[in-house]
Amino acid sequence: MPTIAVPRDALFEALGKTYTDEEFDELCFDFGIELDEVTSEKEMLIREMGEEKAEANDQKASEQVIYKIDIPANRYDLLCMEGLVRGLLVFLRKIEAPVYKAVLPSRPHRLLVKPATAQVRPFVVAAILRNIAFTQASYNSFIDLQDKLHQNIGRKRSLVAIGTHDLDTLKGPFTYEALPPEQIKFVPLNQTREFTAVELMDLYSKDSHIRHYLHIIQDKPVYPVIYDKNRVVLSMPPIINGDHSKISLSTRNVLIECTATDLKKAKIVLDTLVTMFSEYCETPYTAECVEVVRADGMVEKYPELRYRNEVVTVCDINRGVGINEGAESIAKLLTKMCLRSQVIEGGKSIKIEIPPTRADVLHGCDIMEDVAIAYGFNNITMTLPKTSCVAKQVGGGKGGCGFSSCLGN
Repeated sequence: MPTIAVPRDALFEALGKTYTDEEFDELCFDFGIELDEVTSEKEMLIREMGEEKAEANDQKASEQVIYKIDIPANRYDLLCMEGLVRGLLVFLRKIEAPVYKAVLPSRPHRLLVKPATAQVRPFVVAAILRNIAFTQASYNSFIDLQDKLHQNIGRKRSLVAIGTHDLDTLKGPFTYEALPPEQIKFVPLNQTREFTAVELMDLYSKDSHIRHYLHIIQDKPVYPVIYDKNRVVLSMPPIINGDHSKISLSTRNVLIECTATDLKKAKIVLDTLVTMFSEYCETPYTAECVEVVRADGMVEKYPELRYRNEVVTVCDINRGVGINEGAESIAKLLTKMCLRSQVIEGGKSIKIEIPPTRADVLHGCDIMEDVAIAYGFNNITMTLPKTSCVAKQVGGGKGGCGFSSCLGN
């Protein structure tokens, strides 16, 4: 279960209310997350370095209160301050869930995929955040969310790797290629001279952070690389971005590219990034589309920001959760969870709109879970199951797996 660290005072300011630790802990439980720890930068530094070394670095450590919050592994929309605040405000009925839009300009940027990428990392998606205004806090959150997504759904960059770039320093169209490592040469992020990809592998083999990702492409005959029209390197995924296009607080137009071995997960990562941080764009909750021209010539437009509808019956919800609520009540509960809902079929069913932020909603049981959270687990009447079960080991024998079955009487 991933954990996010958010400054308490900034969180309360965004929520428009000050809570005691106990009150906020209760709110987290009601929302389906958990307040794991109340700490500070200084306390974390002492635990990590020891008291003596921490004292020497005291000027760098703040005593600002930090909330460490456990987030369900599939709730990618809650892995940053922006998503957490938005979700809680909707849950508290202080705001409505935003509507996210992908905008296709008259002359969209294009990203052309070369056939050789199929040998190493075949998929790429991209989007643009236009006229964004970062603060130091939102910039840090943007970087931190990328790291969380890399480690979580991206499986330590093996499935998805993210690159973010200052679009104003580049010129399209862009190309996604795969070349022998000795042919790739550029200035990597935070370096001052050019390296070949071969030299970079040696350089980063001693880096405590990046060395863990080298194995993903190290033994491949070709390495993935993204160029702009002038052959400026944007990134060599999943290892490092180029220094030329690095973003900063003053960046106004951000190009996001996600390369992947799993296209579905790449689209989820891209949708998550743009939905979370498009709130800082001049036109909030909009992202500019990029046309990705596949190696076979097919053109795809990203981000998708796709909404879809699911229909569940009131009877199934009540039976699955163990409650007895009417259709209107259930629709309101789901709307609290950022799932806009409306009653249909004369109150027998509910149509739920699944937004692009809720990639975790796959089946009707996921919708039932959100009803249970919004209703309150502690408010569900406890009942004894009608079937009693006796567990026993199945197969395996000595040294076996030890799985058990449940046999109803």
